[in-house]
Amino acid sequence: MAEFTRVALDAMGGDNAPGEIVKGAVEAVLKERNVQVFLVGREEAVRAELAKHEYDKDRIEVVNAAEVIEMAEPPVNAIRKKKDSSIVVGMKLVKEGKADAFVSAGSTGAVLVGGQVIVGRIKGVDRAPLAPLIPTAKGFSLLIDCGANVDARPAHLVQFAKMGSVYMEHIMNVRNPKVGIVNIGAEEEKGNALVKETFPLLRETKGINFTGSVEARDIPYGKVDVVVCEAFAGNIILKLYEGVGGVLIGKIKKGLMSSLRSKIGALLIKPALKQTVKAFDASEYGGAPLLGLNGLVVKTHGSSKAKEITNTILQCVTFKNQRISERIKDCIQAEPNAAE
Repeated sequence: MAEFTRVALDAMGGDNAPGEIVKGAVEAVLKERNVQVFLVGREEAVRAELAKHEYDKDRIEVVNAAEVIEMAEPPVNAIRKKKDSSIVVGMKLVKEGKADAFVSAGSTGAVLVGGQVIVGRIKGVDRAPLAPLIPTAKGFSLLIDCGANVDARPAHLVQFAKMGSVYMEHIMNVRNPKVGIVNIGAEEEKGNALVKETFPLLRETKGINFTGSVEARDIPYGKVDVVVCEAFAGNIILKLYEGVGGVLIGKIKKGLMSSLRSKIGALLIKPALKQTVKAFDASEYGGAPLLGLNGLVVKTHGSSKAKEITNTILQCVTFKNQRISERIKDCIQAEPNAAE
């Protein structure tokens, strides 16, 4: 019999909490029999939402947390002062071994700080990167880092490449994943000081399939499987990706409804179009894990609805079954730390 995956879920985080968060938890336990969810948040509000659903009461438990960390709060102060917040209480469940993973759609800053301070980094990991999957013409790529480390050093990017390779190979089943560093040209001599210094380090790193630079325009085509960059560039890539995707989908829908002829055509292509749009739906991929920690911490979009929460919980089952944290630990500790 498969072992249970215990997920601590921040019931108060995000724009649609607690309703969509609770709904996502219920749908997750209906889909996956080997998952248990701890809904962490204000007990009265959480139970009021749970009362709207039929669910297995043995697999969803409410853990009271009276405080909520708001989006605009300074993350460090919030983690330090709000000890009874849903984020802090949920992460402590992971630290104490009572939960296998923590999921939140709440404050990104608080999740990043809490992950590193409460759950803690694996020995040898200098920075924990946030790594979402992004859709490409070939399927998907891992963008690492997209928001956690805006002032990363070359040795940090080398570690990101290693962790990203482990993730893509063992979680996404991509054999010998191609690794590329984000640059403004394909030539090695191009780029800023960080890229120029990191490039030769990646080329010499054993255990990764480094293919060189990747320009932003090549990322959507799936030129590489692991897109390595510091968080400032990564966050810009991610947000532009989401914005352009939304605009294109909106324009296509508007064009298809512009005339009777186009509406008839829309009916004919609807199944194929629906499948294509689905591939570019962020909610299909679950959340972005904060890699390199002693436990699993996954951040979902602040606007997440039930579908994305469900997929993120199911994602945690895969993370645990594939021992992603242990594999990253083995990978990082196999060679001397280069970030000194």
